[in-house]
Amino acid sequence: MSPGLARLGAWLQASRLPSQSYIALPLLLGQFIAVHATGGALRVGTLVAVQLFGVLDQLFIVYANDWADQETDRRNRTATVFSGGSRVLVEGRLSPRALGRAAIACAVALVGVSVGLAVVHRAPLLGVLAVAAVALLWAYSYPPLRLSYRGGGELLQMLGVAGVLPLYGYLAQGGALADFPWALMVMLWPTHLACSIATALPDEPSDRHSGKHTLPVRVGGERAAWVIVALNGLTWALAPRGLASVGLEVGAALWVPVAATLAVVGVRPAPPGSWRIQVRVAAAITATLAMVAWPLLGLAWP
Repeated sequence: MSPGLARLGAWLQASRLPSQSYIALPLLLGQFIAVHATGGALRVGTLVAVQLFGVLDQLFIVYANDWADQETDRRNRTATVFSGGSRVLVEGRLSPRALGRAAIACAVALVGVSVGLAVVHRAPLLGVLAVAAVALLWAYSYPPLRLSYRGGGELLQMLGVAGVLPLYGYLAQGGALADFPWALMVMLWPTHLACSIATALPDEPSDRHSGKHTLPVRVGGERAAWVIVALNGLTWALAPRGLASVGLEVGAALWVPVAATLAVVGVRPAPPGSWRIQVRVAAAITATLAMVAWPLLGLAWP
């Protein structure tokens, strides 16, 4: 393989593009909520700009987290496609300096896109939310807070993915803040918290050794799996009110996240490093993404 192709492959590995689904779906959901609320047409140019913001945000997150967690990742012997970083620094495929510069460039670019949208649509909160997205990642991985090591990382992920992102998409498409369906956002908080806990399950040994106080480190993987089930159950309990806030009803689609959640505890024991842990994490992610896709599809194709 030529050096150019090898370097491109390293950047694709560092970018962890499958994780874009965590970002893209909430942004799309927020935009279609706005279209539903205003009764207007979807502004395609705005949609493209919002999803570009999402790509930049996702790249900023994975690059910045790889830089911050490189020592912990070197200790990780149970990494999966869902966790443990991209491994490009561990494998020496990219330098920390290059990845750090890329993270900064993405942060500047996502704020720039947001300022542009804020000016065009007279929505200054878009700039505020962009800065909040950068600040949440900084609080998650970097001093002085570094909450992913102090036990607050999962909550920060929930606030970013199920708070900042849908609200960003909603405001960009012309939604009024006073009319935002907060009940739908609250419905999605528990399942996104469950998802953030799930992605920490495979890294429990290295996180414990590094002093990273994730929930799996604090209570163990099997207990954390039951917490994931309980959180998803809370989302289902909130679903009737949350969906009603955007004119939707609970239907047969609920069985998809229910089945996926049951698989979280159905494959056990699931120690880090086993094939079962990958099935468990994939099931938890599926349960969460299904809960986001449900109202999204209902609004996009009424």
